[in-house]
Amino acid sequence: RRSSESVPRAMAELAAEAKPAAAEAPAAAEPAAPAQGTAKKYQPSDFLKTALGRPVVVKLNSGVDYRGVLACLDGYMNIAMEQTEEYVNGQLKAKYGDCFIRGNNVLYISASRRK
Repeated sequence: RRSSESVPRAMAELAAEAKPAAAEAPAAAEPAAPAQGTAKKYQPSDFLKTALGRPVVVKLNSGVDYRGVLACLDGYMNIAMEQTEEYVNGQLKAKYGDCFIRGNNVLYISASRRK
């Protein structure tokens, strides 16, 4: 019994020792301010925010393309589109007013230009 009681105590001691080091780590690991004239890093979420309300091409894992206006999306890449056209092997197969695509089917999202 004594050995099982000492394990939680030892873990608590280790956690107490680790807290000050963890508190100091973010300050030491804080990135330096970007030099004047350098560009901000461009993240995928930045692209998706700029693509909202604009024409996009969504390619699925199956190879089917959906082209339309990106209405909204979430963190799982579930996508809602408007004025959507479905292309299979480059040929127009169907037109939908609104369309919802589950995120696990999405291979990529690409910005497209209006024709």
